Amino acid sequence: MTPQEQEKLSRKARMVSIVIAVTMVLWFAVQMVGGRIGLHGSYALLFDFAALAALVWSLVVIYQIWRARRGS
Repeated sequence: MTPQEQEKLSRKARMVSIVIAVTMVLWFAVQMVGGRIGLHGSYALLFDFAALAALVWSLVVIYQIWRARRGS
């Protein structure tokens, strides 16, 4: 694997880690704040689905990184 490919995979991995961290912090904050201000349950469910979508995307990208490193 060339250094450019390594760098590309490293950038992808950093992006995934940032997405996971930000998703979890925002999801936790929405759950906490939503409960205190009486946010309707359907809005909480909307944020839950958004967090799940971000985590599924992260899982797909992690799989792509794993396959790329395994193939080289």
